[in-house]
Amino acid sequence: MRGLLFFFFLLNYVFAFEEITPIPMSIDYDADKASLGKQLFFDPVLSKDGTVSCVSCHNLPGNGTDNKQFSHGVDNQIGHINTPTVLNAGFNISQFWDGRAKDLHDQALMPILNSNEMGQTLEKVLSILNKSKYREKFHAVYGENVTKENLSDAIAEFGKTLITPNSRFDQYLRGNYDAITEDEKKGYQAFKDLGCISCHNGVNVGGNMYQKIGIMIPYDKPKDVTNSKTLEGRYHITKRERDKRVFKVPSLRNIELTAPYIHDGRYKTLEDVIKDMMEHQLGITEEREETKYIKLFLKTLTGEMPKSLEELE
Repeated sequence: MRGLLFFFFLLNYVFAFEEITPIPMSIDYDADKASLGKQLFFDPVLSKDGTVSCVSCHNLPGNGTDNKQFSHGVDNQIGHINTPTVLNAGFNISQFWDGRAKDLHDQALMPILNSNEMGQTLEKVLSILNKSKYREKFHAVYGENVTKENLSDAIAEFGKTLITPNSRFDQYLRGNYDAITEDEKKGYQAFKDLGCISCHNGVNVGGNMYQKIGIMIPYDKPKDVTNSKTLEGRYHITKRERDKRVFKVPSLRNIELTAPYIHDGRYKTLEDVIKDMMEHQLGITEEREETKYIKLFLKTLTGEMPKSLEELE
């Protein structure tokens, strides 16, 4: 079995490998729709009791998450999986750790309608919005009342704007070789040599494939996680045995800001997550000097805050 897992890992490395590419400096979007989506993102009116907004769990301006192991929803309910950042989410292959939403548009209403998060019903939220200032705003932008489709569209359009370009590493990729230090370059080389880049690649340095956690060494159940949904990953969606503990590979963009790490939020520091991912995903159990250089490299992936946060009303 160990040999088969290693063979699978090698296949993944060969066929999924792609160099890291820089985030574009800007992205096209509809400013009127995105502005409306921004207002909704910050408005707790979308939740059942008017206490929780999208920004409650996705800090903006900030790191796009809340730095908690599990977020709190309406009625002080606690979630069962670590909140991923919304920054650069539009570059991901899908949304949520289990990939149950194919894109930002598909994802937009799910937290609103999730009983553990914002606890609202579609009928109720549309009724509230169409009796509020938003009715006129949606007519101005979409020419109609608030609907399921245009509500999703507005929130998704704002989400699309949340890119963090021009990190020091992006500057390096664009030809400014002095943008990162020699030690950070060593970290990037180690990141490639050890195989981290086989899963963390592309524009989002991750987010573009699914992978089993514990591919080389089994990943044990965390002592403080009891909800099976946290552990099932893609299996929760596909019901295929091979998809147990398979998750969307997280983006490493802005990772120094988004602790705690991975789907169950068990890792509080970069050192911890690097060490254990090297063990579980790469089979490296001994202490490696490269760890400190990889940490330095990861910090070069912190980009500029989205311009849309200031440009949109």
